[in-house]
Amino acid sequence: MTTRLVAASRDELSIKFAHPMKPLSKPNIILINCDDLGYGDLGCYGSELNRTPAIDRLAAEGLRLTDFYMASPVCSPSRGAMMTGCYPPRIGFADFEGRPVLFPGQSVGLNPDEMTLARLLKQGGYATKMVGKWHCGDQKEFLPTRHGFDSYYGLPYSNDMGRQVPDDPYPPLPLLRDEAVIQEQPEQGGLTERYVEESVRFLRDHRDKPFFLYFSHLYVHLPLYVPDRFLRESKNGRYGAAVACVDWALDALMTELRALGLDENTLVIFTSDNGSRCRGEGGSNAPLRGTKATTWEGGQRVPCILRWPARIPAGTVCEGLSASLDFLPTFAALAGVPMPQDRRIDGHDLSPMLFSGQAADTPRETFFYYKGTSLNAVRKGTWKLHLLKDGKPVQELYDLENDVAESRSVSNEYPAIVEDLLQEAAACRIYLGDSATGVTGRNLRPCGRVENPVTLTRYQPGHPYILAEYDLKERG
Repeated sequence: MTTRLVAASRDELSIKFAHPMKPLSKPNIILINCDDLGYGDLGCYGSELNRTPAIDRLAAEGLRLTDFYMASPVCSPSRGAMMTGCYPPRIGFADFEGRPVLFPGQSVGLNPDEMTLARLLKQGGYATKMVGKWHCGDQKEFLPTRHGFDSYYGLPYSNDMGRQVPDDPYPPLPLLRDEAVIQEQPEQGGLTERYVEESVRFLRDHRDKPFFLYFSHLYVHLPLYVPDRFLRESKNGRYGAAVACVDWALDALMTELRALGLDENTLVIFTSDNGSRCRGEGGSNAPLRGTKATTWEGGQRVPCILRWPARIPAGTVCEGLSASLDFLPTFAALAGVPMPQDRRIDGHDLSPMLFSGQAADTPRETFFYYKGTSLNAVRKGTWKLHLLKDGKPVQELYDLENDVAESRSVSNEYPAIVEDLLQEAAACRIYLGDSATGVTGRNLRPCGRVENPVTLTRYQPGHPYILAEYDLKERG
């Protein structure tokens, strides 16, 4: 394999593969993404409230990352970045016509010309399936089936974007199969079970060829409708019940993998799209500071567990810096698929770190915290410098190795480190831009856009909805 580095700045390192990497064995891949699940919500990350035996077992049998980041503290930019290996501004996913995430019937979405995880793996001969929340655009041109997934079953956006009160501005919540609405206002407490059934069918139908399953939970985003069984057993109310249902779903998938004889050569990844809201709902980002929608650690540092018995050592914990941006080049390397040569990718191949479990093997040196189009912070090694808070410029330096809670700024004690991180931020701005400082990025691609967008559903008084309005009014 020949590797060529194309770089114009510290942040513009994009690994380009002149020839496909030759994998030892092409793994099946299951990527499980939760919604608003916090860093401290799992037993293996310190929770004493939520029951997560299957997830904890996944960690015991694989690799648990302690310093893993999503590229945004809110869902649409986070998911678009994970799909493409690019920071949200790179792909026009930093904001959506002035909104922080996508809403029903908007004219914008993930550009169909982008290379996604599914499209890349499809090029490598994989069967591809998505189940669950998409949130990268609800017009047909933006749906998963237009981004490399052979089939899709799930909600096109957040589960609170349905009809919850009379005269609601949102249309009825649509459940899709591929590109068709098959139900409006589904009973949310039963959706996870339906998702598992759909996923099990996919595993059985594709046991004889490599497959990629993207399982994207509706939990623990508000409103929290949960099966009675989990609510009765929960020590943490509806939130704990939702986490337990996520754990059950993983247990069901792992049981099916073992029954099919696919367990050994399947890479299972478990993570979350951003941190918990933590506003009285029962979630936790402990020991991190901040919540969803902030660029404190609690907004973007999330759980990430990877299990692949054939290659990843069991019971490993790694403190190396990593991000969801790294999934795309890592999957390319594992599947033996060449990376695209015609665009910048912000991710790095993590496979050396996955196989060794050693932080020293991480290829990622920096991470940039974007909120919308504004660069809020930069991390290099164990140092993090905040640049913007509540719209105001700051220079707050934190030593994450000794102060993961970001409780005391040490900017005055380490001026040389502050200056180094300021230079990293300046280099990043050149290529990704920063509205806070008025810099327009040089290497940005547009999001997708359609004319005359329409919502997938419209409220009809005579329609036989199971729930014409959801009775929980909470929204996330």
